[in-house]
Amino acid sequence: MSGPARAPAGTLNGRAPIPRATSTARLLPVGAGSSWADHLARLGPLPAAVTDAPGHLAQVLHASGLMGRGGAGFPTGRKVSSVAAAVLRSRTPAVVLANCCEGDPTSLKDRVLIERSPQLVIDGALHAAAAVDADRVVLAVHEHAPAKAQLLAALADRPDPGCEVTVVGVPSRYVASEATALVRYLNTGDARPAGKMVPIWETGVNGRPTLVDNAETLAQLALIARFGPAWFGSVGTVAEPGTSLVTIGGAVPRAGVVEVAHGTPLRAVLARAGAVPAGWALIGGLAGRWVELPAFAEIGYSTGELAAAGGTRGVGSIIVLPPGGCVLTETVRILRFHANAGARQCGPCMFGLPAIAADMAALAGGDRGALDRLRRRLPVIDGRGACGHPDGAVAVAASALSVLTGRDSAHLAQHRRARGCQPPPPVVPLGAAELSPRSLSTGVRS
Repeated sequence: MSGPARAPAGTLNGRAPIPRATSTARLLPVGAGSSWADHLARLGPLPAAVTDAPGHLAQVLHASGLMGRGGAGFPTGRKVSSVAAAVLRSRTPAVVLANCCEGDPTSLKDRVLIERSPQLVIDGALHAAAAVDADRVVLAVHEHAPAKAQLLAALADRPDPGCEVTVVGVPSRYVASEATALVRYLNTGDARPAGKMVPIWETGVNGRPTLVDNAETLAQLALIARFGPAWFGSVGTVAEPGTSLVTIGGAVPRAGVVEVAHGTPLRAVLARAGAVPAGWALIGGLAGRWVELPAFAEIGYSTGELAAAGGTRGVGSIIVLPPGGCVLTETVRILRFHANAGARQCGPCMFGLPAIAADMAALAGGDRGALDRLRRRLPVIDGRGACGHPDGAVAVAASALSVLTGRDSAHLAQHRRARGCQPPPPVVPLGAAELSPRSLSTGVRS
């Protein structure tokens, strides 16, 4: 399960010691301060980007195996190379857009990262900007989130970056942090997804090539730029080197965010929160999968290993249900959230999501025809939305049905006899967004 050869210990430019390659406290160092001076003392200055060798950063990232940490797991090097190529074709400077919004309420990792290591996120955005010939960096955060003030303070604490850097607040809505929604908001003030066919790496912010990466991805990029692919891959797996931030919540003794090496068995990941692999958990966020934890105890926490076992890494969250927790009633809540949070720009979002939310609620209430309706509707919705939001709702619904018609079929039978159950209080966090449809806006600036 080990990655490339370990990087040697030493110093960086004779100033800061190179962090121990086998440490997993990379993004969230214990006891480290968040000021610019603390940041330099820990990591030293960021090396200059190689701007006279097109594709250099993409090659380094490809060698490192870095995949995006925003949920999709797309290779970061491919994103960078696509933007760099678009810049050469268009002869137009690029824009780097750092997605620091973290729209999924089950995940806290990016907000903790910005609280603890804001300079590392900014480093990654600026290094990427120099490498792809961008003259503008946008740090996008939810309008009223603490991260907005934290990033502004971090920018004021560091030297002039040499390019335009702004912190932009966007509406605190689930779909507003999708990549095309962020670009659309910056261009028009409408924070709804612009569709799957919009090539933002070619025509993004102000019609310019745009690199969109989430906060953790950019922080990892900054570490790779300093210490190289071999250092980065000294922990993790060959297929997925490095570390990842994981939010662990629900029925655990110590809920919070932890940093783990990819490939760490789920049993050990849960132990960081004082939990044991028992019962059911939602892994990967509101578009994630329900899993039986004892069956996943020895599965490595990585994109490939979780997917092979029927799970997903998704947004990097694990929400554990308490004893007696009900997968069905929690899924009803999640599907209502999805139905309320949609952009309402296409049929699957406007009609499909409310229908499957109603069907799942009917199933919980004992409607014997609801299961057949769900089985008919889910394939019709999947893959047909203007963005990926309906697909995420379908994925979590299908996962719940798999559980309820498989290992938890006795519990479903109890619901279908119209007896229902008496589950503990709701566990999956939906935050202030657990609203009625009337309370939602399109997120258009006035």
